[in-house]
Amino acid sequence: QLGLEESGGGTVRPGGSLRLSCTASDGVFHSYVITWFHQVPGKERTVISCIGTHGEKVLYADSVKGRFTISRDNAKYVAYLSMDNLKPEDTGFYYCAARRINFGACPIENDVWGQGTQVTVSS
Repeated sequence: QLGLEESGGGTVRPGGSLRLSCTASDGVFHSYVITWFHQVPGKERTVISCIGTHGEKVLYADSVKGRFTISRDNAKYVAYLSMDNLKPEDTGFYYCAARRINFGACPIENDVWGQGTQVTVSS
């Protein structure tokens, strides 16, 4: 069973940047579509971005287009979410998830989830 672990969260000021990492436990990582989710307390997780198995396709939520960039390095078993021009509304937990699926839209249901990493954007 693939395992995922997020890292890179922290506290930044509005306009700042962070890069989140999603590190997988083994090499089957390249078989999975990776999706990043955002969640604030009391609300459902929402899709931020997703990337195809070899990075051939990426999708973004409208709220992060032009500010966030998703990427992956299958040789290192890691996916990234680079976040620029962060806003207070970006505050929350960020989760990465993986699913073996023919990539059309970002999958809401996933086979594997990480534990999440906290991002706080505050002045």
